[in-house]
Amino acid sequence: MTNAPPLPRQPATLELAPIGNCTVSALVDQSGSIVWCCMPRFDSSPVFDALLQSAQGLPLDGAMTVELESLARIEQAYDPGTAIVRTRLWDDSGNGIETVDFVPRFLTRDRVFRPAQLVRRVRPLAGHPRVRFVVRPSGDWGATLPTLTRGSHHLRYNLPGLTLRLNTSVPLTYLIDGTWFTLQAPVSLLLGPDETLAGGIDETAREFEEQTALYWRHWSRRLAVPLEWQDAVIRAAITLKLCQYEETGAIVAAMTTSIPEAPHSGRNWDYRYCWLRDAFFVVRALNSLAEVGTMESYLQWLYNVVRGAASGHVQPLYGIGLERSLPESIVAHAKGYRGMGPVRVGNQAQEHFQHDVYGSVVLGATQAFHDHRLLVRGDRADFAALEMMGEQAWRLHDQPDAGIWELRTRARVHTSSALMCWAACDRLARIAVVLGLPVRASLWHQRAEIIRGNILQHAWSHERQAFVESLGGRDLDASVLLMAEVGFLPPQDPRFVSTVQALEHSLCDGAFMRRYEAEDDFGRPQTAFNVCSFWRVDALARIGRREQAREAFEALLARRNKMGLLSEDLDPATGELWGNFPQTYSMVGIINGAVRLSAPWDTAV
Repeated sequence: MTNAPPLPRQPATLELAPIGNCTVSALVDQSGSIVWCCMPRFDSSPVFDALLQSAQGLPLDGAMTVELESLARIEQAYDPGTAIVRTRLWDDSGNGIETVDFVPRFLTRDRVFRPAQLVRRVRPLAGHPRVRFVVRPSGDWGATLPTLTRGSHHLRYNLPGLTLRLNTSVPLTYLIDGTWFTLQAPVSLLLGPDETLAGGIDETAREFEEQTALYWRHWSRRLAVPLEWQDAVIRAAITLKLCQYEETGAIVAAMTTSIPEAPHSGRNWDYRYCWLRDAFFVVRALNSLAEVGTMESYLQWLYNVVRGAASGHVQPLYGIGLERSLPESIVAHAKGYRGMGPVRVGNQAQEHFQHDVYGSVVLGATQAFHDHRLLVRGDRADFAALEMMGEQAWRLHDQPDAGIWELRTRARVHTSSALMCWAACDRLARIAVVLGLPVRASLWHQRAEIIRGNILQHAWSHERQAFVESLGGRDLDASVLLMAEVGFLPPQDPRFVSTVQALEHSLCDGAFMRRYEAEDDFGRPQTAFNVCSFWRVDALARIGRREQAREAFEALLARRNKMGLLSEDLDPATGELWGNFPQTYSMVGIINGAVRLSAPWDTAV
């Protein structure tokens, strides 16, 4: 296993393509190497972690690679409407291979088959390509190499707490020794649970690919996409779906941990958990495409959170298995993305008081009381559970908290938190009307009006001619743009229009918007926060500056990586992506922007 010479190293980038099946996910780099994968869950220790061991470039131990000798050219794309990645490598003599990577997902026996398994199929395209296969999983964040057991057509990798089985038609001797050989026929690699395959290796891989492709194409076909930017919307929707851990319904904010928000910034966080705020925006975006299945699964998880909150307090985030304790620690031996540590596991934000979370809970559940398509609609018992969240929102709407940006050393009465508390009360009033509960509707309406008055009086700054980040404050913050999105103010309200203009002046670099202007624990933000840029697009469209909104939206789409994806942040000067990847918030922005700005379908006739 260690006889192969060191692999050539390329700089790590976020030119990555996610694959997954709502049980596990992996990231494929632009040369076809799998450089990130956690098993058996999104938040497990990675089995492939080359992305975070990339101080000297890629690939390293902690990757699954197929190399072509004398590599000269690379082509890579998703199969349309699927989560299947196809990478073609060509050498300088015209010899070529094709690698197909995916994670099986399809219907069988009236249920979804979604094993914790990676499948790779490789075939020669032209000539006599010489290749080398390397499979180097590790444990304990790269600290532990597996013990290797050889079978007749498989290898068994024994890691701490996990045994992986690689069923493969690649000659095992070549694979173990890292030997270059001529690829004369298609081969397959299936890495997953230590289980014997029911059929032949190549036959199983081929069947899994065909069934997985069929599943995703049927899923994509049901999306109610806008006329314009359809490919971007479909790719964003599939990516959001891949971020759901379907067994419980939780939705992770991103697949990675510790990709820095800016170079050497120390802003490295673990996003492999379910933030109630982010998840609300995900289900709302998918609902706008008529994909309500994700919301139905998420609501099962959400109500477990709500009904498990005996004191009424809800954390901003939980583990995908409803874990409350997510203690933050640093992996000392991991160098980090491009050597820019630290690498963090867990997230201290679980300890925060972020009062906007109560609005996120109610907003995330509201459609279930109005949508007649759902298999299980919201009922009075669900409403009673949500009222506990409303009571918290009412009690805390004017109290200091860490805010939407999870500030670690500063607490204020944040406008965005008060706004979401208003949204909780407002939506509860509307739900009560649907359920025929006029007394409750009146109570929640009155409370919403009181919170609304408090925000209008204390969050507006005459000096800045804008709504500011905290009640009684003066600093500008992009999160106040959510006022229009949640229906707090009519978009044409002069105060909202003025706020948009003030934010553009202070926070924008062209089409790209930073989160806020004040310094935080790490200084002033250096990069644009992609979802804020999309919030601006939405605000511009709402206030009538539609052409500018389209220009800004196109500028944002142009910053996606080659596979059509975005991370959390980007550098406006260079266009380089930073922050955890793929970021659900950012992919939500693509869907919302396209739905908001697209010409109607009847204009295509």
